[in-house]
Amino acid sequence: MKDAEMELLKLAALDADDLAVISTHLQDAVLRTGDLAYLPRERRFALVARRFDWECPDGVPPRRRLTGLHFERVLSVRCRDIPRDEPDSPLELLAMTFEPGEAPSGIATLVFSGGAAIRLELECIEAAMRDLGPVWQAESKPAHASLDLPLGKNLPLDAA
Repeated sequence: MKDAEMELLKLAALDADDLAVISTHLQDAVLRTGDLAYLPRERRFALVARRFDWECPDGVPPRRRLTGLHFERVLSVRCRDIPRDEPDSPLELLAMTFEPGEAPSGIATLVFSGGAAIRLELECIEAAMRDLGPVWQAESKPAHASLDLPLGKNLPLDAA
């Protein structure tokens, strides 16, 4: 795994296409509710996850990496089915989407398995993902059925 630790991924997102690339790399990342942080004074939302390494070469056992993600210029955060009073509650990130508003603003939605979601009202897209170093062998490669999630404007979410 020593070589894998040298292949740290660093990505920035300034538009919806960039955010889609980060979403692809974070598909099937696992985290705990306690790994989420909203800092309203700094207008920042951050998380630490254990992402599945989808770019792992063929013939190499599947692996996970510790990764950080943060959004800047966050105006508000709303949650659905996120047990904030249970910091060890597991979450599996399936995707991130972006719904444009009045340019350059919009809503980024983090969609988790089981129907949980976090919506970030953004002044503009300014996000970064960075591998933090640790790499370990995963027990298995994630597999799940295709999803047809309603991601419209009317998600019933609680204010954070």
